[in-house]
Amino acid sequence: MGSSSGYDFSFKILLIGDSGVGKSSLLVSFISNHVEDLAPTIGVDFKIKFFTIAGKKLKLTIWDTAGQERFRTLTSSYYRGAQGIILVYDVTRRESFTNLADIWAKEIELYSTNKDCIKVLVGNKVDKDANRMVTTDEGIALARQFGCLFFECSAKTRVNVDKCFEELALKILEVPSLVVDRSCAVQRNILKQKQEYNATPSGGCCS
Repeated sequence: MGSSSGYDFSFKILLIGDSGVGKSSLLVSFISNHVEDLAPTIGVDFKIKFFTIAGKKLKLTIWDTAGQERFRTLTSSYYRGAQGIILVYDVTRRESFTNLADIWAKEIELYSTNKDCIKVLVGNKVDKDANRMVTTDEGIALARQFGCLFFECSAKTRVNVDKCFEELALKILEVPSLVVDRSCAVQRNILKQKQEYNATPSGGCCS
């Protein structure tokens, strides 16, 4: 949509990864510039962030998906139309790292409708470096395997949080197939998906 609506482009971003890796905390840190201790997300929640980068006014609709297995079926439709996907693991929990390749990367292959979508691998909780179980080099190697950008972040100290989302937005802007004016369609999809989600017996969300 044009600048008369307040922004030039609207992008849909997903946060995926195991429960407890800090997806919601990363999102809150980026949206509001402060950190909260958050309960696990129930189903799917989303938040919106407006900002300007490379001379373009962007609207990011960032979907925060639950990591628990019992919510996994609720999230498949949320991959539809996403221009960016952030895969998050906890550097102090090796299982959350190995699950990205074993579970989450396979979900992207199954459900992602934008084959050119930009992916970012994020190792979160680097403020707990003394308890680290996944090395930076291992993260870099997995990012290469996935063809992703790579950042190590801390939602708690905000290290690299803004940079992660900003670099993702810049990369999306470089891909013509992702930047076509789909803002209206994206908004309709968001409304439809939210209505579908709220209609389920376990509907509702928390931030």
